[in-house]
Amino acid sequence: MKKIILSILLNTLMAHQVMAGTKCFIAKENGKVIYQEGNCSIQYAPCSTFKIPISVMGYNENILVDEKHPQWPFKEGYPIWLEVWKEPHNPTDWMKNSCVWYSQEITQKLGMPKFKEYMAKLNYGNQDVSGDKGKNNGLMRAWLSSSLKISPAEQTVFLEKLIALKLPVAPRAQELTKNILVIEEFPDAWKLVGKTGSGSVERADGSLDENLKTGWYVGWLEKDTRKIVFAHYIEDETKEETYGGPRAKAQAKEKLIALVNNQSA
Repeated sequence: MKKIILSILLNTLMAHQVMAGTKCFIAKENGKVIYQEGNCSIQYAPCSTFKIPISVMGYNENILVDEKHPQWPFKEGYPIWLEVWKEPHNPTDWMKNSCVWYSQEITQKLGMPKFKEYMAKLNYGNQDVSGDKGKNNGLMRAWLSSSLKISPAEQTVFLEKLIALKLPVAPRAQELTKNILVIEEFPDAWKLVGKTGSGSVERADGSLDENLKTGWYVGWLEKDTRKIVFAHYIEDETKEETYGGPRAKAQAKEKLIALVNNQSA
């Protein structure tokens, strides 16, 4: 009966979100899929959800020190997609504000040889950090609607390992990464931990359609000893003015509420 109720709830949500272009929503508990919508095996650019592995790498290499250090100042020439990016940022600010230039500072300090090594070690998606074709900009752009791709299903596997401290890096690097992720209160005493990502739809020829946006929201719900890991990915079918990440997050929260409500019914 619970499965029937859940199916009705989520199908209702899906009907209201046809124009949102949901490509995949997947939720897992104890390593098993408890709900899936769409094809979750197709790889897409991770965009700012890649801040999670960047954080793991940064802490493991001692580029990042703790939740508040280092604090780096804004410099002329940095990308400015949001006004708040003009302010100095520390690791907590970086994750909260999804600041691209802070990510790029970390990856440049890593250098390409270590960047490639970590992608293989972490088994992250297609592991392609070459960047835009012919531009040799992988350290700056590989994850930003560019060469690096990961599927929603692969995102959940990565997060499961992070939660369990089973990534092949120091436990402290994983703990500190979890500490800087945004945590929100959620219905029925759950806590929501996650990261958004926003990008542009890739055309068949590899170019980007700036009028059509992509959005990610990945993370987990936790309550007592329970953890539900999820990944949600959307692609716009019509032009939208707002970034895809916040919209993916709003949709994912609706789906997760339906999921936990059904489980507690």
